[in-house]
Amino acid sequence: MAAAGDLPPPLTAADFLPFDRDRAALGQSLFYDPILSGNRNIACAHCHHPEFGTGDGLSLGIGEGGQGLGPERTPGVGQQRIAKRIPRNAPGLWNLGARDLTVMFHDGRLSRSDLFGNGFNSPAEEWLPQGLGSLLAAQALFPLVAQFEMAGNPGENEMIGAVHDRIDAAWPILAKRVRTEKGYGARFVAAFDHINAPEEVSIVEIANALAAFMAIEWTSFDSPFDRYLAGDRAALTPDQHAGLQLFYGKADCASCHSGSLLSDQKFHALGLPAFGPGRTRLFDPYARDVGRMSESNRLEDAYAFRTPMLRNVALTAPYGHNGAYATLEAMVRHHLDPARARAAWRPEDAKLPEVPWLAATDFVIQGDAREMARQARAVPRPGPDLDDAEIAQIVAFLDSLTGTRSVTHPPFGVPAWFKP
Repeated sequence: MAAAGDLPPPLTAADFLPFDRDRAALGQSLFYDPILSGNRNIACAHCHHPEFGTGDGLSLGIGEGGQGLGPERTPGVGQQRIAKRIPRNAPGLWNLGARDLTVMFHDGRLSRSDLFGNGFNSPAEEWLPQGLGSLLAAQALFPLVAQFEMAGNPGENEMIGAVHDRIDAAWPILAKRVRTEKGYGARFVAAFDHINAPEEVSIVEIANALAAFMAIEWTSFDSPFDRYLAGDRAALTPDQHAGLQLFYGKADCASCHSGSLLSDQKFHALGLPAFGPGRTRLFDPYARDVGRMSESNRLEDAYAFRTPMLRNVALTAPYGHNGAYATLEAMVRHHLDPARARAAWRPEDAKLPEVPWLAATDFVIQGDAREMARQARAVPRPGPDLDDAEIAQIVAFLDSLTGTRSVTHPPFGVPAWFKP
């Protein structure tokens, strides 16, 4: 039985950074506007939409060049079609304004740090601009300059050319575009006290506005589990309560999904099935994903990925850093016996829109015997032996992490003009 001391304290508004609602309203417009993409054909919302739990419902996303939304998104046609799948699953955006959050991205390549004198350790290193108000604001900058996510392919627009020159060279181009179109300049002057004229708007204000929107829109701590933590012992059903006991007891889920955010913010190798282009390191010829090692360069970090936070996890399928599993039950079963689940997994288990010109490489890594052997050595040992009823109870508990009004009535919602 899980004792009260095993449970985290309830989240409260005090656990989140303060953000300005006027800036958030501006950030909402930017989040749903394709103006932030190199070719003006994809918005942040295409990969992080509330209809799909702030993800996209796909194992690996269809980024710049695709058409449509969610599982129905297609890879595009002609010269504008996608050249590569997004290497990793689009994570949910819940509770990213939390004060205790220290690291972001599946491999942790963004973290709070004084290493480069700007408050963050990031792929932009010393070229990340000063003035970013939060970890979330820093995170917002990188999809904008990622080739296959939002920037576009070489030769298509001036932004991607600048990115290939140096990562920070594209941000001023994008900021000028934003401040000179659609009345955005005047809105920034109104929302930011230190901005007196549209020409003063930089990528920093854009990132801070996006962060304000995401933080306010997707803060969620009103689930049945949260009510239980606050003292309402009737908030959980019998199965959910049994699942809680397993989560914090026999199943040992809380050894990684710990604390109020339900994440230790550390990195663990789970041995998920390998597929897709992978997020490769510089000069790495493999279509593989080595996870945290790509950031740390430590062999012990090979194939390890950040522990995700779990509130609203029932809304954010598919699961894993590459979206290998379509259901929570399948993901739980993998945790309990990774080697067995990995061996039983089939390519059709992945939620991948058909892309004929990429089909030959989608699962090519599974034919590389040496790489598969390296990954097999990182597969963890089996966990506790749970029966089907206990697994169902854990899934029921995970369902109890779903917010109520925070999910159904967010502060801003999807603007009526957004057309996927």
